[in-house]
Amino acid sequence: MAHWTPSELDRIAAATELRVSSQRDDGSLRPAVTIWVGVVDGAVYIRSAHGPENGWFRRAERAGAGHISAGGVEKDVTFELADPAVERPLDAALHQKYDRFGPGPVGAITGSDVLATTLKVLPRD
Repeated sequence: MAHWTPSELDRIAAATELRVSSQRDDGSLRPAVTIWVGVVDGAVYIRSAHGPENGWFRRAERAGAGHISAGGVEKDVTFELADPAVERPLDAALHQKYDRFGPGPVGAITGSDVLATTLKVLPRD
């Protein structure tokens, strides 16, 4: 299993936005969507701000694979639903990173109702 390097984690954590593409059945990538990202304990996480019906989230969850770009890091990845234990540390990381944008935007990706739309992003070799 591949792991994020410390440099990749630092660059992703420092990036304000991440671009995520899910993989189609034929292996090609869908157009990228720009979202926010959090890093907790050496892992990368993304959340849907508009619930489980958000198109990018549905496609990423179904495909389980795709590509991300953030902070100069370009990586083929896999997606898996996050462990519930990450809920509070990830909320804290997202608040620390994004509260400067106001309570509305960060409120859409934090709290107990968004855990079901939290994906762990894992690098692929």
